[in-house]
Amino acid sequence: MKSLIIKGSKRESVGKAASKALRNAGRVPCVLYGGDEPMHFHADEREFKDLIYTPDTHTVVIELEDGSKHEAIMQDVQFHPVTDRILHVDFYRLYPDKEVTVVVPVKTKGIAPGVVKGGKLFYNERKLRIRAIPANLPDYVEIDISNLDLNDKVYVSELRNDKYKILHPDNVVVVQIKMSRAAIKAAQEAAKAEKEAEK
Repeated sequence: MKSLIIKGSKRESVGKAASKALRNAGRVPCVLYGGDEPMHFHADEREFKDLIYTPDTHTVVIELEDGSKHEAIMQDVQFHPVTDRILHVDFYRLYPDKEVTVVVPVKTKGIAPGVVKGGKLFYNERKLRIRAIPANLPDYVEIDISNLDLNDKVYVSELRNDKYKILHPDNVVVVQIKMSRAAIKAAQEAAKAEKEAEK
């Protein structure tokens, strides 16, 4: 999984007034959980652009002014209800031998025969929750659709592998090829024309 660097500084004081002062200065209050005790720090609002405003999932290396580095994953982000500015971000510390749960996007490769015939590719799940040690976290779950015909489906059970666990039931449909409305209409009209011709 790709990693991003966020440069920050430890917070001297914690509380509503201190957090408000940080936000007014264009900084985002953050907490890193998963150690002996939570670590409070803050970072420039612009540092989060590539982490939050993207469909992709990344691990993060938090680099602090004291020279310390902390590998983590974003757990939660809070936005202002009106302005949509980032109010607060929670991170969880990563350990090489400890599994972590993340949400990753679903991506497809290939051209489905069912789409060529007029069907449409539907994503029932655009993202999947997975669990793995940090070294095995994928950037995304890839599905080869080059064998999918009309009405074919891909289930979670078909995506299982040894590197990570998919935290969804086996019978969950991830993608499928459905007949498009235009294709259904064309098929109905063709059948109608065929009946008329038989009369």
